[in-house]
Amino acid sequence: MKNNWILDVLTDLRGFATANGLPRLAEQLDDTVLLAACELVSSPEGGDARGANAGRVEFCCDVGGAGTGF
Repeated sequence: MKNNWILDVLTDLRGFATANGLPRLAEQLDDTVLLAACELVSSPEGGDARGANAGRVEFCCDVGGAGTGF
């Protein structure tokens, strides 16, 4: 799938946030990675969400409340 690169970018951003003492941002980016993987898998083009986050796709049944805990 041509859009899988976004998962790697989001993972890199999460790593930066974690390494630089931004835990809430890291948590939000973790949710964002899951949401992106779900949308990529369910997109009309289909896909397999390969890459750094391939194992996480199975957990994306309902991430609609992402970011609402603040």
